[in-house]
Amino acid sequence: MMRVMIPALRRVLDETEESFRLSVARQLGVDIGEMGEVKILRQAVDARKKRDVFFSVHCRVDLSPRAARRVLADKNRHAQPWQPPEALAPVHGEQPLSGRVVVVGMGPGGLFAGWLLAREGYRPLIIDRGKAMEDRVRDVEGYWLTGRADPESNPLFGEGGAGTFSDGKLTARSKDPRCATVLDTFIAAGAPEEIGILAKPHVGTDRLRQVVQNLRNEIISLGGEVRFSTKLDAIHRQDGRLRAVTLVQNGVPERMDCGALVLAIGQGARDTYQYLFESGFAMAPKPFAVGVRAEHPQELINESQYGPFAHHPALGAADYKLTSQAASRGVYSFCMCPGGFVVGAGAGAGQMVVNGMSNFDRAGENANAALVVQVFPEDFGNKPLDGMAFQQRLEQAAWDLGGGKGLAPACRLEDFLAGRGTVRFGSVKPTFRPGVTGADLAGCLPPFVSAGLREALQTFARQIRGFDLPDAVLTAVESRTSAPVRLLRGEDMQSTSHPGVYPVGEGAGYAGGIVSSAVDGLRAAEAIISHFRPGTG
Repeated sequence: MMRVMIPALRRVLDETEESFRLSVARQLGVDIGEMGEVKILRQAVDARKKRDVFFSVHCRVDLSPRAARRVLADKNRHAQPWQPPEALAPVHGEQPLSGRVVVVGMGPGGLFAGWLLAREGYRPLIIDRGKAMEDRVRDVEGYWLTGRADPESNPLFGEGGAGTFSDGKLTARSKDPRCATVLDTFIAAGAPEEIGILAKPHVGTDRLRQVVQNLRNEIISLGGEVRFSTKLDAIHRQDGRLRAVTLVQNGVPERMDCGALVLAIGQGARDTYQYLFESGFAMAPKPFAVGVRAEHPQELINESQYGPFAHHPALGAADYKLTSQAASRGVYSFCMCPGGFVVGAGAGAGQMVVNGMSNFDRAGENANAALVVQVFPEDFGNKPLDGMAFQQRLEQAAWDLGGGKGLAPACRLEDFLAGRGTVRFGSVKPTFRPGVTGADLAGCLPPFVSAGLREALQTFARQIRGFDLPDAVLTAVESRTSAPVRLLRGEDMQSTSHPGVYPVGEGAGYAGGIVSSAVDGLRAAEAIISHFRPGTG
């Protein structure tokens, strides 16, 4: 048998495994006896024609040599000989380490950097200023009930990082083979096996929590060390090189020799950004986007996306991705959460930040997504931390507009389009906890953001039928779509101003989601591995 990769095969929604094998044989024009194993590599919903919704699948098919030659010769089929994915096998360097490898932050960037370093025998120390998952979940639930966040244990700080309290989307646009490593590692740690083949995989916040804990336990079993409630306090250099770090755990400082430092701090660590800026780290402002969370009935989205197939059990809750232009700015949907909830994502009083979250089953009544407008340095200033200050002003304004007690300002879509505040909500019930305050969102959004959203909403209503539902709810403010600053680094992954320091992930300005951050963490670990041999000097 010869293995052949065949893209874009059609799979009917109700098809069983055996009937799909027969269908593959028919589509390829081969006899069933000429075909061995059929393995699905990728599966996506094709709903371009609402009356003919099906799965488009990429398959690895075992064929007899004669059948394989016929299929490969069919130019319309776009078949290719099967090539196994590349294995992650970094080559160890020869230079001795002058101290420990320390990883700061346990979001996906830090977690996967630590995982690979531990697997390769480097015994890294991984720290996070927040708490372990078990305690962190209780703290976050308390925040969502009361509106009062623990400044050191919240949706931003703690094991798993901000991605743990989200939809757990694992979509990546990159074709980097490390993406497969990330998905395979998640599966080995307990994530559903289907994430390995779905075009839009997700784990769900409920399952992701256990997966992250399993990864932590694996790192420890491989010789790594994990410390919670531990913060990076200082980076010490001598002769222009990294020499040591000072860590503070539960108020107690400790200085230790450090040969390589992975900075996976996440964009919520504003005090750490300030410290890095004052320490002379090379950094620059970067564009990001701000806006609101939009909630619609999930049923409306299902019917718009899937038509008469909206209730088919094989499809689940539908998602969407929307883009538009308004006054030369991009306006788009971001982090769409089918059947999910709008949640708080701040780290203390004065920070009204909203995000989206959904569980694995995506069974909530509402769909939600960020609708955001691009923001550029010319909007907020060209100093490295000006974007962060811009975010802070919006978040404080949203906090005040909500009443200053942890309630989020929200508005019916019809009221927002009319430029007025909301007095009473209608058929769509806001899901934000502990609750919302009806408001005119002009009180916390810059005028160009409000204008961009109003213009784009008209376009979005043409893309998704019913998106301009008058009772749809807009909740503010979605301010942390990506980091407003980039920690500059070279091709060797090291800071251009501080050799030995490896800025990675979303907080460093180099990623935009769980998988891309994890891949960035792997790349930093590979750079360290290629330079140093395991062990401390």
